[in-house]
Amino acid sequence: MKRFLEKVFGSYSEKEVKRIEPTVDKIIALEKNMEALTDSELKAKTKEFKERLTNGETKDDILPEAFAVVREAAWRVLGQKHYRVQLIGGIVLHQGRIAEMKTGEGKTLVSTLPVYLNALEGKGVHVITVNDYLAKRDADWMGKVHNFLGLSVGCIIHGITKSDRRKAYECDITYGTNNEFGFDYLRDNMVIHKEEMVQRNLNFCIIDEVDSILIDEARTPLIISGEGEKSTILYDQADNFVKTLKGKIQDPNEKKSKMDYIMGDVEEDDTVDYIVDEKGKNVTLTSKGLEKAERFFNIENLADQENMEISHHINQALKAHNTMRKDIDYIVKDGEVLIVDEFTGRIMYGRRYSNGLHQAIEAKEKLEVRKESKTLATITFQNYFRMYKKLSGMTGTAKTEEEEFREIYGVDVIEIPTNKDIVRKDLGDVVYKNEQGKFIAVINEIIEKHKTGQPILVGTISIEKSELISKILKKQGVKHEVLNAKQHDKEADIVAQAGRFGSVTIATNMAGRGTDIVLGGNPEYLAKHKMKSKGFSDEVIALSDGFDDTDDDEVVEARKMYKKFLEESKLELKDEQDRVKEIGGLHIIGTERHESRRIDNQLRGRAGRQGDPGSTRFFISLEDDLMRLFAGDKVKTIINTLKMPEDEPLEAGMLTKTIETAQGRVEGRNFNIRKHVLQYDNVMNKQREVIYSERRRVLLGENLKDYINHMINEIIEHGISMYTTEERGNDNWDINSFEKYIADTFAILISFDGDDPEEITKEKLREKVRNAIGRHYERQEKEFGEETFREIERIVLLRNVDTKWIDHIDAMDQLRQGIGLRALGNQDPVRAYQVEGYDMFEEMTASIQEETIKMLMRVRPQEKIQRKEVAKITGMSGGDLGGTGKPKPVVKKEKKVGRNDPCPCGSGKKYKKCCGKDE
Repeated sequence: MKRFLEKVFGSYSEKEVKRIEPTVDKIIALEKNMEALTDSELKAKTKEFKERLTNGETKDDILPEAFAVVREAAWRVLGQKHYRVQLIGGIVLHQGRIAEMKTGEGKTLVSTLPVYLNALEGKGVHVITVNDYLAKRDADWMGKVHNFLGLSVGCIIHGITKSDRRKAYECDITYGTNNEFGFDYLRDNMVIHKEEMVQRNLNFCIIDEVDSILIDEARTPLIISGEGEKSTILYDQADNFVKTLKGKIQDPNEKKSKMDYIMGDVEEDDTVDYIVDEKGKNVTLTSKGLEKAERFFNIENLADQENMEISHHINQALKAHNTMRKDIDYIVKDGEVLIVDEFTGRIMYGRRYSNGLHQAIEAKEKLEVRKESKTLATITFQNYFRMYKKLSGMTGTAKTEEEEFREIYGVDVIEIPTNKDIVRKDLGDVVYKNEQGKFIAVINEIIEKHKTGQPILVGTISIEKSELISKILKKQGVKHEVLNAKQHDKEADIVAQAGRFGSVTIATNMAGRGTDIVLGGNPEYLAKHKMKSKGFSDEVIALSDGFDDTDDDEVVEARKMYKKFLEESKLELKDEQDRVKEIGGLHIIGTERHESRRIDNQLRGRAGRQGDPGSTRFFISLEDDLMRLFAGDKVKTIINTLKMPEDEPLEAGMLTKTIETAQGRVEGRNFNIRKHVLQYDNVMNKQREVIYSERRRVLLGENLKDYINHMINEIIEHGISMYTTEERGNDNWDINSFEKYIADTFAILISFDGDDPEEITKEKLREKVRNAIGRHYERQEKEFGEETFREIERIVLLRNVDTKWIDHIDAMDQLRQGIGLRALGNQDPVRAYQVEGYDMFEEMTASIQEETIKMLMRVRPQEKIQRKEVAKITGMSGGDLGGTGKPKPVVKKEKKVGRNDPCPCGSGKKYKKCCGKDE
């Protein structure tokens, strides 16, 4: 029905684009005016726009002129002029929405329009990319346009100094990765001097590959940690124990629940020690496994409170052995476990799995087990990016997650029309009964297409599979390149050549790669390659396509040489480009469907850019995880009905529909999980905002005297309510205990011995105590001097806030891990977490107040009171947000080829005697 209505009335995106068209007409109408301006006059427009904004005009008022200025500047500086559809995309981004633009439509250039317009206010614009390479590339490349127009551009990448970070954030426009921006926010809220802060207020940000960052990484919080005190021996003990157990993978169609296995209500229970739930990425001990654990660790009951730590270590060891796969989820390099990003295939340097999982993997791999860390600060990307005053993003694939973008982030998705019609052919999926048949077909397809010279890009979902295909192709004598997490440093070079005649490129997930594949080869890359052969350094080559004024003779010479080589390269590649187009353009082979349609669409989108020819085809087997876990019996029934032979392919529309239904089911399930995580993190987020705003008051040097007085009054009231009852004194009042409470908290002695209890009212009690404390506090102030004592108040409060907050994060994490069990008692776990989390926060704030006042009342001038960090940062990581019992996205797991299995290349030999003989 929805599709029918869209055909008749037009889609939501089409209507929104129609509304934007008149503004686009205004921008294009200004083209001749802008062309007539000299460089100086064009640059002067920036100052003029800033003045007009100061005088009351809005950004929307000046938008047509500002966009027209950027359009002309880009033409003069980069030789590129925004197409009409790119202007539409720029307006959508300025409006704080998501622009869905197909691959090759020039998203990077589109961003210059809203970035320039919003940077004119001087409040800072952040452009977020998925990796350091793209951040640096875009800052250098698009920065030329902004620099030409007089705006400053900074770039935040891993490893730069604090002072360089501060300078980059002070720029009008700052490029960087989501991780770096998020970690800087957390670190800024841990510093002890305002001069150490680097970020300004979060104003406007544009996220490139927005779906990758706000959807795929939404459950991966940023965690800053310090070293914990726990011993690492238990990890090795748990690892040794788990190796003695026998497990079973739960059939995805089995109706038995996890609780059935725990309670021993399953027939196989006497033969297995644990059950692996591949869908949920959970591993559960059976009753037999529990008995073995109790014997191994010499304990009576593993479920007892005092044995929770042992239970936790066993669970993490089970996960490490059964859900975390080497060369798929992580690789081992130089004695370290390095996480592989499931969506991009990149190594995530510096990231560690949280909650002891990383240590469990280290024990599994027989590496040195590092000490478990203590969380010092944490935030999800969802809550970090929602703090921006205005948020927008761009990607080639967002429409499938539009509901989530609206519900979580309050932004809608607008599909931007392509500049040229897409002529790419998306061929039907080919389905095989088993994986071997599928890979034989993939290899045959590569060989057949390669004979014609058609460039081929093969997309795999793991390092292991890309290396397996590479090994078979080497054996077949097919020259090729492999792009995966193990050599992402060569990424740009490999991608730049992936469209050349006869090239074959094997790549793990292409999500977020951000580099267009140019048919017939990339002239810019070739020109720079020639410069390298002429002896120019990488630094000079990086500046060779610049347009800024320079006195450096070598750079001036490099720019002349680059222009010459670029023209030569364009001529050299022209014939090859025409030839590649004639034979059908880039051919994409997908070796497995991903659980997310977006990832499949991103792989498809690498072909057919800007009206180029191209083709795509996915090869699937019933042994693939998506089919096995989520398509279930329905597919098997179709296959059996059609009596499909082992090595015969099947192309069937209804099968493709089943696959898409399975993907939709997984996407919906993952959305619910992300919402679930956000419900929990929202509790912490409110608390985080309170604590961070309190810290900021201290850092900005605010006078805290009134705030300290408020604390004192709160503590007095708490004491009065504890030790008195009615308004007037009587036998139920515990005056002695109240005196001890005041002495302990405020370090002063007050006695009510001479007072008639019945004459004492709460007000008199309050007044006497308040006056005595006030006099004592004034003495403290005089001894130190007023100004010095104000600083001591700040130091003491800051230290207590930091110490208590770190402990509170830990306590909330513990609460989170056990809260899921409340569901067994018909309690809503999220509601329970909110209520108990609030109570814990109230206790923490009361504790901060009490400890702060105790210290201020007792501090002596001879003590050296200085600001100091309460914990040293030892690591920064992203991991599952603390044991919700909810799974992470299903990562594709490959069944490793056995030594005696038939080789997937189809030779008929055993793997160990064929492609696996070198292993």
